[in-house]
This record gives sequence, structure tokens and C-alpha cells, in this order.
Amino acid sequence: VQLQASGGGLVQSGGSLRLSCEAPGSTLSSYAVGWFRQAPGKERVAVGHITFNGENIFMTDSVQGRFTISRDNVKNVVYLQMNSLKPEDTAVYLCSAGGLLTFRPTWWGQGTLVTVSS
Repeated sequence: VQLQASGGGLVQSGGSLRLSCEAPGSTLSSYAVGWFRQAPGKERVAVGHITFNGENIFMTDSVQGRFTISRDNVKNVVYLQMNSLKPEDTAVYLCSAGGLLTFRPTWWGQGTLVTVSS
């Protein structure tokens, strides 16, 4: 499964972005999907994940209330909606897929850079 994250860019503090995760040639709806981010010089950390059927979404405390994950299994895409962005959200964002109701990061895609200016 090859994943592609897109939608990154430069945004001002307080702004919003929506990232997309797609898997051309694969059925992304068969997997739980998670988002991670890696800031410059820091380790990769989890942002949140969504079960294969979209019924359960888990977000980490650092983004709870500002970010959310959704999916459109007809379009075979998973979204990360980011609101109220802060400079500390600046990072490369990556998506991963694996598992069904329990997210097991197995396949990874290249990330997309999000830069939040103050």
C-alpha cells in the first residue's frame, strides 16, 4: 500500500488547513489510518487516527479540539482538518495505514510540509 499525503503549505497562526491521505491503487477503506508529524530536529509523534469504518477517532491531547480526522471511503481518502494552527504545529505531516479497529501503523507515505507563521 503506497500512501500519499498532500495539502500542506504556509499558513498564518490561527489559520486552517486540510490535509489528504490517499492510496492510489489500494483500498484505503480497508484500513485504519493515522496521522503523524515530525518537527525539525524532533522525533515523529502521533497526531491521531481513525478506524477503518470511521466510527472511532482518537486525537492526541496536543491537538484535541483543534484537529480532527475524517474519511470518505467512497473517494478512498482520509483527511486531517487542522484549525487554530499555531507555530508549534509546524512539521512534516505523514499518514500511515494498518489494522481495522485497532490502528497498527504498517504502511507509510511521504509527508507534506505544514509551516505556520507567527
